[in-house]
Formats: sequence, C-alpha cells, structure tokens
Amino acid sequence: MLVADFSRILAGPYLTMLLGDLGADVVKVERPDGGDDARQWGPPWDAEGRSTYFLAVNRNKRSIALDLRDDGDLELARRLALRADVLVENFRPGTMAKFGLDHPSLAAGNPGLVYCSISGFGAGAGADLQGYDLLVQAVGGLMSVTGPDPGTPTKAGVALVDVLTGLHGAVGVLAALRERESSGRGQLVTLNLLGTLLSALVNHASGYLLAGVVPRAMGNRHPSVAPYEVLRARDRPLAVAVGNDRQFAALCRALERPELSSDPRFATNPSRVQHRALLAEELETSLRSRTAAAWIGALAPLGIPCGPINDVAEAIALADSLGLNPVVELPRPGAVPDRAIADPITFAASPVAYRGSAPALGEHSGQLRSWLEGTGPR
Repeated sequence: MLVADFSRILAGPYLTMLLGDLGADVVKVERPDGGDDARQWGPPWDAEGRSTYFLAVNRNKRSIALDLRDDGDLELARRLALRADVLVENFRPGTMAKFGLDHPSLAAGNPGLVYCSISGFGAGAGADLQGYDLLVQAVGGLMSVTGPDPGTPTKAGVALVDVLTGLHGAVGVLAALRERESSGRGQLVTLNLLGTLLSALVNHASGYLLAGVVPRAMGNRHPSVAPYEVLRARDRPLAVAVGNDRQFAALCRALERPELSSDPRFATNPSRVQHRALLAEELETSLRSRTAAAWIGALAPLGIPCGPINDVAEAIALADSLGLNPVVELPRPGAVPDRAIADPITFAASPVAYRGSAPALGEHSGQLRSWLEGTGPR
C-alpha cells in the first residue's frame, strides 16, 4: 500500500507513521526550504542536532523534497497522488485545491484513492482558524477540566488532541480501505481537531448533554468516582484508583480503618463522592504512616489499584520491567540506530515492522523522482 503523506507537524505524521508501522510504503512530501516545520522544533535535539519531536512521529517513511510552486515538482506530486492508495494532508482548507491536489481533482484519475483531510475546525465557518493543539485544548474545553482548580486552566502535558486526531484518522483510513475492497472505490475522509476533542471528552461531554452539568477542573480528583485521586504517603504522592465498593473495603482493611467502609458518608461511591474532601483527609492520616513504596507493596497484592507518580524515565523503566518491550531500535544506514517507543499494538501473525528511522529532508528524492519520472523502480 502506497501512502502519499503531505502532512506535517503531529496529527497527520502520527497517522501516517501508524500506517507505516503496519507495513505501508509512506512517502513524505516536504518543501525543500526546511521541510516539515517540526524539524525545527526544539530543544531537545539529539546528538546530531536533529529534532527529537520530529523523530518521534516520522519513522518508516521516505522523504522527497518538492516545491509545489514549481510546475515540474507539482507534476511529480500529482503523479505520486495518482498512484497512491492513501493521501493524507493537514493544510488549511482550500490549500490543496490551489495546487489541483484536492480530492475532487484527483478522484477522477485515481478513483480508488482514500483521501484523508485533517483540519483544525472544519472546512466551513472555521476554515480560516489556525488549528494548533494548544488553541484547540483551550477553546475545546479540555483546559477547563485540567489543572488544580477552575481558576488555573492547564493544558495537557502532551499535544493530546493531535495524537487523538491521528488515531481517529488512522481508523477512518483503514475503514475506508476496507470498504474499498467491496466497492472498488476510495472516498474522502475528513476530521478536525475540535470534533476529535469533543469526542474525547467522553463523560464530561455526556454529563453536560444529559444532565446539564458543566464540568470544572478538580485537580487529580475524579468527578464521579472516589477515592480516585492522588494522596500523600509519608515520602511522596501515591495514585489511588478505587473503582468499586469492594476495592474500597479492601483499602480500609489494609489501612486498618475498616470502620470507614461502613460509615454512611463513605459506604457507597455516591456518598464518597459527596464527602470526597473529608474522605481524603481520613485516608491520608493513615497513608502518612508509611512510604509510598511500602503501601504499594501492601495494597497492590490485594487488588487495590495504586502506584507512584513516575516521570517519563521511570515509566519506560516500569514497562521494561513488566516485559512490555517499550523501546525499539530503528535502523539507519551507516549510523547508530535510533531508539524509539514501540508501537503499542502487537500481532501474533504479522508483527509491526521497524524499517527505518525518520528520514533526512529529501533523503529519497533521487530514487523517488526517478520512479515518478518513469526511469527507475519505486
């Protein structure tokens, strides 16, 4: 399967990287003067001065540098699109049409093309709005439910909306490819960052639509479950995620506070939610008697979900200790392989392939130009 990747930054490249992991031949089209903007996003940089941001989402791809304002390069871009099974782009709505690379312009010559277009706010009234993750987190409601309190709106520490949009886009593309097997025809797949975020608000959006409750930031607490938050042990914070009455009763016994589970204020989840502040005080009174590690050692075997607040290095080490093999090596001709986080999906019969690290700008231009000009292999 050939994927023509006209996307840049994060949402689109994450989508195409996933397709590359699954075996697709992804050709990344970049402008000659700097390429994907993410190549300049840093620090951090690796030892060779490359953007680690860019490296995170561009493995398993080949890069061709094309200037779409040049007639010759534009013709090569069009040839690529007409040969592709999938095209992914996340330019501002209308941009691809200016170059004759929009879906209607290509579908006549390539009726099997699955064309995925990602925007920030759709192609209608929001077409001219800039679709950056931070902006969408702000206007889309995520920052209003993130942070220590309603007065301190906080973005997620990762560009979560872009990542979720890339995931949704991959699902859409794969569904369209499956439908093509029956109909023989491709189709246009569209999605936008704002719509993706609203879908990802799940219980918060449902609470508003069905109960009229506008959610607010609650720090590490959960609006509907308690205790489901970060509590203080003797030496460090401890995440405790109690999801039912049985787990709560086991927690109380382990803390040597069995009376709490029969206290009318805490006996059921709704009552615990109503008295969550008082409950946290009671639990922390006991938790402060031992270290977080000691409590984890005592509580986890009882089936009580709990754990430390790990940094990224500790999280990767944890996954490794659990045998999840979180880190893979990406081959680089003539250079030390790059380390990367593995694709989280595993297949029993058709494992994910890691054919190469993120390409240098235009690294495969010669080979791909020859192919598109009809003088060489793909």
